[in-house]
Amino acid sequence: MKTIIQYQEEEYRINLSEPLDISIPLRSGASNVNAWYTEPPRIEAHNIGARPGLVSEGAAVNFNDIWFNPHAHGTHTECVGHISREVYSVNRRISRYFFKALLLTVVPEKDGEDLVITASQLESSFTGNYEALVLRTLPNTSEKLSRQYSNTNPPYLLEEAAGFLASKGIDHLLVDLPSVDKEKDDGLLLAHKAFWNFGGPLRMEATITEFIYVPDAIEDGTYFLELQLAPFENDASPSRPVLYKIAGT
Repeated sequence: MKTIIQYQEEEYRINLSEPLDISIPLRSGASNVNAWYTEPPRIEAHNIGARPGLVSEGAAVNFNDIWFNPHAHGTHTECVGHISREVYSVNRRISRYFFKALLLTVVPEKDGEDLVITASQLESSFTGNYEALVLRTLPNTSEKLSRQYSNTNPPYLLEEAAGFLASKGIDHLLVDLPSVDKEKDDGLLLAHKAFWNFGGPLRMEATITEFIYVPDAIEDGTYFLELQLAPFENDASPSRPVLYKIAGT
């Protein structure tokens, strides 16, 4: 099913029947991706009286409880409420769900013991007007679907890189990392703060989506992003970002 999207007085044709899902599904157990020193997520049958809520055990329906942390256990989208004293819900920050997006692959650069994404890396490849940026880091293996990130010092964005994206009008940043910031930074959160402009008027409608996975078969370039969120009244929510190719690109 093809549809036309109008963006800044231009029309783009996309095929809604060919979605490119770049989310990581939530699975019960230790094989699920994990970060921030948390236990694995659990999906377990809720007991209905003395009987578990499983059809295989005689219940009328399957009736599961789910324990997870949106920041630690999979693809999630967060708003400024993630790091602000004030309480803001990501569910109230997004009023539309399709955005013109650039998918860009980067190789984090060595900086002492860290691997970082710099402003110069982004500046050299960033052309055109976009509302969203999807960053895929190399190496890009399926290990990202189940990696245990705690105490591994994953790559992250430098403050200048996040500030550059904010200056370019990127309202929605998506990364295949557990955070845009260094794992252990004494709570500085420099990239988060630069992206949300903590030094001035807060970018209240801007979001950061972490823990995506972009398969190699999806080429760099321009797409339309559909950013689907579960309607949680929380600073972050499980999400399902989906890319659509633009006809003629």
